[in-house]
Amino acid sequence: GLPVEVVESPSLIGKLNLALLACFPGRALLVLLLSGTVSLLGGLIFGYELGIISGALLQLQADFQLSCFQQEVLVSAVLIGALLASLAGGIVIDRHGRRRAILVSNLVLLVGSLILTLARSLTVLVIGRVTVGFAISVSSMACCIYVSEMVAAHQRGLLVSLYEAGITVGILLSYALNYVFADVDEGWRYMFGLAIAPAAMQFLSILFLPVNPVKLNSWDSDCQKGLIPLQDTEGRAAAKREPYQEKQYSFLDLFRTRDNMRRRTLVGLGLVLFQQFTGQPNVLGYASKIFHSVGFQSNSSAILASVGLGAIKVVATLVAMALADRAGRRVLLMAGCVVMAMSVTSLGLTSRMAPLAMARDCRAAAGPNASQSLSPGFAATRSLTEVFASTQSKEVVPDPSLTQKRDLAGQSRKGALESTSPPLSAAPWEQHTALNWITLLSMMAFVSAFSIGFGPMTWLVLSEIYPAGIRGRAFAFCNSFNWAANLLISLSFLDLVDAIGFSWMFLLYGLMGVMAVVFIYLFVPETKGQSLEEIEQQLSRKSFYSKPICECQHHSRWRPRRRRRKAGHTQIPPSCS
Repeated sequence: GLPVEVVESPSLIGKLNLALLACFPGRALLVLLLSGTVSLLGGLIFGYELGIISGALLQLQADFQLSCFQQEVLVSAVLIGALLASLAGGIVIDRHGRRRAILVSNLVLLVGSLILTLARSLTVLVIGRVTVGFAISVSSMACCIYVSEMVAAHQRGLLVSLYEAGITVGILLSYALNYVFADVDEGWRYMFGLAIAPAAMQFLSILFLPVNPVKLNSWDSDCQKGLIPLQDTEGRAAAKREPYQEKQYSFLDLFRTRDNMRRRTLVGLGLVLFQQFTGQPNVLGYASKIFHSVGFQSNSSAILASVGLGAIKVVATLVAMALADRAGRRVLLMAGCVVMAMSVTSLGLTSRMAPLAMARDCRAAAGPNASQSLSPGFAATRSLTEVFASTQSKEVVPDPSLTQKRDLAGQSRKGALESTSPPLSAAPWEQHTALNWITLLSMMAFVSAFSIGFGPMTWLVLSEIYPAGIRGRAFAFCNSFNWAANLLISLSFLDLVDAIGFSWMFLLYGLMGVMAVVFIYLFVPETKGQSLEEIEQQLSRKSFYSKPICECQHHSRWRPRRRRRKAGHTQIPPSCS
């Protein structure tokens, strides 16, 4: 029989949008644009929610007199919500459909944003952050899967990579709004509340998209009109057959040899774990201090450096979008890992020759008598936001003495930031100008490499290697390990730094990057333009680095075409060219 996830039928709204699309002469282009919009807005919301807390904490600390531990809880709450969503979101996505999951996540985000906007206590703020984290995690999984199933194989790379581009734009947008509302009374309410706008736009955009082809229960004429011809004839025929060929899977099948599911799970877990173990969260978390170490001493220069790094990240993501469907996933993953390993190794070597003074912010701010010091976890939970929100290098841990009224909060905040900036006495930048600029260039190379490789390609591969019947649960399972690994690496970072130093920590990340290259080379299949059947054949092989000259020769259905050959040319099957 059909699995549970294939019984979704078009609702009244779905039938209305099918009728609208059927009457629209440019419906193929319309759905392509709407699919791209859904992917871009999903990433934008994700990046915005991660980035906005950095500037909001400045005002929240002054308004609610938050201790360092309370700030840790508030920042970590969104990660806790995301981890919970990863554990439960897969069932929601597979049972109720990808499109419906995105709609629900938008509504949950709306509720969470309202809770944050109207909050009057720390408890309410934490509840709001957990709610928002749950919403963006479900949305991130559902968006990638939905868009990858909606379009043809040769378009998946571009549209799914739009999600990563949206993340970078969202972080930059949050940074800009942090700056705009920095001196506004209770400006943090506006910061949290403005997240409603992109969520509403995504909600409206997906309302006009058809139900995913793999989710349709019947293929009557009205439903077939909703299948926008983004694919060729063969692709549409395969999509039409897919609901009836889809197998029933249980969660435990992820760990069994059936249909090479165990190997698929190995690929998924390997990618998400290496994405974290190569040091991306922690390297970015200390970007603002690296900026100061290379001479960006003033707030204005730090702003400029942060904007520049953010712009580089956006450009690198756009490059990944352009190359994803040309160069392939494996090539970009390996190239990105190689550059990441080289750049983080460079950071390790230069930090040995010109050590960076990176004290624990909260301890430095609160003084030796403070009852709480910033734990490693707090430094890490800020990791995805500090790099783009380093207007003030100590923005998330202002001096606890800031108890003045709101009309003097801006001046007090500025004075606290200036007074708590850690000294760079270990290696004044004036004495190591060349080495410190090499550090800055290495930082830029690391960010660019991540945005080309692990950033978009990990989630693109995950959305392609699993059958539709278990794709949501598999994606959620791997995503839960991604969040858990993020927390683990983050919580252990400063303790490891205390034990072995920054230099050896960066060199360890470089070693992990080399191991990631080997893993990708040996185990990750090339999914560019591949159907599930072709990916299955790749997974059946023992390795992916020794492929036949033309895989199509191994398909029993392929036969040489009888056509006149041109002189000097050899006939090659079309799908191998």
